[in-house]
Amino acid sequence: MTNACLMSTYQPLALSFTRGLGTRLWDQSGRQYLDAVAGVAVTNVGHSHPLLVEAIRDQAGLLLHTSNLYSIDWQQRLAQKLTGLSGLDRVFFNNSGAEANETALKLARLHGWHKYIERPLVVVMENAFHGRTLGTLSASDGPAVRLGFSTLPGDYVKVPFGDLAAFDKVCVTHGHRIAAVLVEPIQGEGGAQVAPTGYLKALRERCTRRDWLLMLDEIQTGMGRTGKWFAFQHEGIVPDVMTLAKGLGNGVPIGACLARGRAAQLFTPGSHGSTFGGNGSAAR
Repeated sequence: MTNACLMSTYQPLALSFTRGLGTRLWDQSGRQYLDAVAGVAVTNVGHSHPLLVEAIRDQAGLLLHTSNLYSIDWQQRLAQKLTGLSGLDRVFFNNSGAEANETALKLARLHGWHKYIERPLVVVMENAFHGRTLGTLSASDGPAVRLGFSTLPGDYVKVPFGDLAAFDKVCVTHGHRIAAVLVEPIQGEGGAQVAPTGYLKALRERCTRRDWLLMLDEIQTGMGRTGKWFAFQHEGIVPDVMTLAKGLGNGVPIGACLARGRAAQLFTPGSHGSTFGGNGSAAR
């Protein structure tokens, strides 16, 4: 099989898997591999988990998709589950981590708009990665992923990850324009950099004091990957906005943006949407 008909966004190995079970994968010749990649932080419960297989088969035989023009029972059930686990209030479902972060960035813009900030800023971190759409790329760091895509949209101010002194300096110089802070509890693409103990709690305190949204990108850390359902729970805080994907679907394309308080009320009918987000096949 050739990749000639695919756009050159990846350089895949000449290795193709035909099936998986638990932590194991098998290639076309029947050779077995230990999967240490997990689909890039996706297959939290392993390959071909019987409960997941049963749910997908059952839902495919009933109803794959109706759109969000109608109420979707499984979507409502999943939203209730996620809000119960996280302490946040509402969920918007979409199809990927990048889309979830785009949703969070739109909430930040709306929050700034309601505060009469003409061009609201979002504080982001050096070495951060939040996706490859134009909006999330603007909030990410690294010349390699940004090369050729200028001028990127959005207004962001960047600070060193884990450096409270640098953050406080930005608060002084740009505080009147800041609407939100976007941070990964553990920087994945940035080299598995863990936020220093107390850092997220300090950001929480500063955001609360200044009425900024604390937005946590838990796309790689969420759904139990750090020993708790969400990494922020190690710090004893609750963010205003949180994004999820990857392990949320175990391979089924799904993303989610959760919010609480006023942030959960910012969207109104027509201000955001998704054709496929949270459909029966993804949410179940």
